[in-house]
Amino acid sequence: MSDQPMPPANGSADQQPMPIVLNIQFTKDLSFEVPGAPEIFATLREQPRVDLALDVQARPIQEGQNVFEVSLMIRADAKVGETACFIAELTYCGIFTLNVPQEHLEPVLLVECPRLLFPFARNILADVTREGGFPPVMLNPIDFVQLWQNRRAQPVGTA
Repeated sequence: MSDQPMPPANGSADQQPMPIVLNIQFTKDLSFEVPGAPEIFATLREQPRVDLALDVQARPIQEGQNVFEVSLMIRADAKVGETACFIAELTYCGIFTLNVPQEHLEPVLLVECPRLLFPFARNILADVTREGGFPPVMLNPIDFVQLWQNRRAQPVGTA
């Protein structure tokens, strides 16, 4: 047993707050559509091609409190040839309290926060596509740094 006192469980006034606190995470919007059902299940003979679109948005919740909503939006469009198999759209969010310097706020919001949300969104998308009668969509890890850098490189006013 150590002679060192145990730190208080709730922290003390001289300790720095955690830089990123994930207060809550939740599914904000989820849509799964099979436009050609039920015929698509009888005619599907090959693995559908799945096109993915991903976006990250962040907005302040409480001004002056450093509380933000970060939204990870994923859209999966599956087709065989020109025939639509399914469309899945997911907006998965987290409410974060950030204690970081202002110059680090943007990369934390658009890189670190979605990195924490991604595994949960990935599982939801895999589950909904599997439960919808298709092979589960298993997203590969996302390079959120590259996504953020690409966004910064775009001219203002383009999406």
